[in-house]
Amino acid sequence: MNTLQIIIILALVSMTATVVCYPFILRYALSHHVVDNPDIRKLHRKPIPTMGGVAVYAGILAGCLGMSLLVSGASIRWSIMALTIMLMLGVWDDMKNLSAILRLIIQFGIVGFYMVFTGHFINSFYGFFGLQDISPWLAIPLSLVAGVGTINAINMIDGVDGYSSGYGMMANVSFAAIFIALDRSVWSCLAVITASALLPFFMHNVFGRKSKMFIGDGGTMMLGFMMTIFEFGVLSSNTGARLEAAGASPIALALAILCIPIFDTLRVMTARIVRGCSPFKPDKTHLHHLFIDMGFSHLGAALFILSLNLAVMVVWLMMWQCGVSNTIQVCVVVFLGVMVTFGFYKLMRWQQHSGPLGEDGKPQGTPFWHAACRLGLWTHKEKGSLWRMLQALVDGTSTMKN
Repeated sequence: MNTLQIIIILALVSMTATVVCYPFILRYALSHHVVDNPDIRKLHRKPIPTMGGVAVYAGILAGCLGMSLLVSGASIRWSIMALTIMLMLGVWDDMKNLSAILRLIIQFGIVGFYMVFTGHFINSFYGFFGLQDISPWLAIPLSLVAGVGTINAINMIDGVDGYSSGYGMMANVSFAAIFIALDRSVWSCLAVITASALLPFFMHNVFGRKSKMFIGDGGTMMLGFMMTIFEFGVLSSNTGARLEAAGASPIALALAILCIPIFDTLRVMTARIVRGCSPFKPDKTHLHHLFIDMGFSHLGAALFILSLNLAVMVVWLMMWQCGVSNTIQVCVVVFLGVMVTFGFYKLMRWQQHSGPLGEDGKPQGTPFWHAACRLGLWTHKEKGSLWRMLQALVDGTSTMKN
């Protein structure tokens, strides 16, 4: 059986497991009142179950079990153990609203556990400003901070329907393509399994009315940990060295795929610190909040933001193919990350709060802002006959099992 056939089988196993488990998890969340209640900061107006991440986990677990049977040498037990603990932490947080400090301490412990038992962490700069291998005294704390930072970046983008799961599918498919090209069969299968497990949840989260669930902190922390695994996979010595030999900067590659979550989170946390607030205090200053203020639908906002991330990935790919140096690749990706988050957000808020004064004496926005708002209103045209058909399909598959 060739690699493509194995990947297809594992994708189907993973998707099927999520589809089968979803209605039972939905019923459990409703009966035990594991829901996200609306408040002034949140965008939903009624309680929504928050155990979608458990359904995704079921799909990943089933896919990994299949991989252990089909892929020679597939040993990911430490990854699954760490992933399970991360899911439990997130579900605990959903139910008990843990303090940020406690979450961070446990997250550092889980990432450290993974590093110790797998030996995967960031151990080289791969030619960035001429730097190569780095001392363990720097590599270990750098990897811990990068891993926990990635987990929380993914956790913090979960604000509109389809965003975190849509990003997760895009990122996992991108990592899978890299690992397939480098013949890293275990990691490529794991990335495909994760993307496939996310797809049924994405459909319910976006199109479901009766069957809608949020992925919850359990799901986003788990997804963030998967991104950490692949980040370490790209930046560990074997894979990273092969990418560098091919003229690709592993650092630029990882930053390009993780662009929006990382740079938007840095922007938000920096702004909170400047205002004298805790960097973990929730507010409505994320990039997706900007698009909602422009009138975009949830799916429209998610797709537009993912398009910005995809554009950065395409630019990086073009630089690699054109033979641009590793240092320039990293610098350009960082510049683009800053521009599509810090720059774009500041530009649009300035456009919103400028323009002619209204009867209340407040600026009414520039023509550019109003043009963006018209584009946002256009995204609501998505809810036509196809939308209703998909809604009936996902709600039907959920209620059949209840």
